[in-house]
Amino acid sequence: MANHKDTVDRRNEIVHIITKDRKVRVDKLSRLFQVSEVTIRNDLSYLEKKGILHRSYGGALLKDSVSLDESIIEKAKLKAEEKDRIGKAAASMIFDGDSIILDSGTTTSAIVKYIKNRKNLTVMTNAVNIASELAGLNDIEVLLTGGKLRDKSFSLVGPQAELMLKNYYFDKVFLGVDGFDLSFGLTTPNYLEAQLNKLMVEMSKQVIAVTDSSKFNRQSLCLITMPESIDVVITDKSIPNNQLKGLQELGIETVLV
Repeated sequence: MANHKDTVDRRNEIVHIITKDRKVRVDKLSRLFQVSEVTIRNDLSYLEKKGILHRSYGGALLKDSVSLDESIIEKAKLKAEEKDRIGKAAASMIFDGDSIILDSGTTTSAIVKYIKNRKNLTVMTNAVNIASELAGLNDIEVLLTGGKLRDKSFSLVGPQAELMLKNYYFDKVFLGVDGFDLSFGLTTPNYLEAQLNKLMVEMSKQVIAVTDSSKFNRQSLCLITMPESIDVVITDKSIPNNQLKGLQELGIETVLV
């Protein structure tokens, strides 16, 4: 019987390959992973259902609406002004005495400079860059999750990070995403990141998604949570009308900046 973790890891790696090369072949993947072509076809069928790729003869092509697992440096160049406005709006929801989680990512990083004057604030984060920027501020206690470092995102993930989170309960989590689709959910390319994000949602009283409008109508490989788990969405005014209407119909408070 196939090991579930092996299957997830292989499918994650296939996503990495297709996002880089924009196409894959069944026979080459079969040799690379040392599994049957039937297994690879099943993987590609699964990823097609998730909206990641289009099947083609003998392989698959990247779907244009898929969110890629780009590095944080690459992501920081995209929608920088919108992210700054989102960060400022998110910071206005953080008060003295709050305990919060700041997820890794460029949009959550934009919150940091606007909260440095808060008093008696507790910040848990899995982002090494966020922890570094908040370090040394007298009135802010910074907690790092620990775990395995993901070089692309400067984030910590894995069982150690999850175990640390389970010891606390927070007022708010500010969650960044790579894809936000009303029917498919909030997604990210990395399985371990998704698992940790899911736990962040469970361990927080209020869930606030911070994302620029380009992330809507996009899907990535790994589900974090469904939109119904979100209390507030902060995004920019270019959000597609159908997505804005859908959020409002779900009763999710939507802040446009």
